[in-house]
Amino acid sequence: MIRAAALIAVVFGAATIFSGGRVLFGDGAAGAGDYLAYIVWFNFLAGFAYVAAGIGLWRRRSWAAGMSVALALLTALFFAALGGHIAAGAAYEMRTVAAMALRTVLWIAIAYISVLACQGAANRTSGPFSPTCRSSRG
Repeated sequence: MIRAAALIAVVFGAATIFSGGRVLFGDGAAGAGDYLAYIVWFNFLAGFAYVAAGIGLWRRRSWAAGMSVALALLTALFFAALGGHIAAGAAYEMRTVAAMALRTVLWIAIAYISVLACQGAANRTSGPFSPTCRSSRG
């Protein structure tokens, strides 16, 4: 299960970098509509963290579980900021709401899976995250 989560994180991160990069640096801004620069910048930069977390999860590094939790929390925070923007009556794209909802749910799920795998490793000597989850050097 942890390998599937890692693969999803890397693929999703690469797609996020590509799509955010097109809006920020390429020809994607024209078709993006009423996009919010701070959301696009967050998602673009977070894409690199998604890839790093995915690699860490694949390699079963203890820091990857904490990074997954941090990504889930940060994504939820930016999603809440988007909600505040919408509540204020400002322009937005519905696809941004859908994309942030997907990102939030995805990272909550990945964080949940990685934390469970890491916690389980503390109680056994083999399997996912063992022994790196018990080590501060992981």
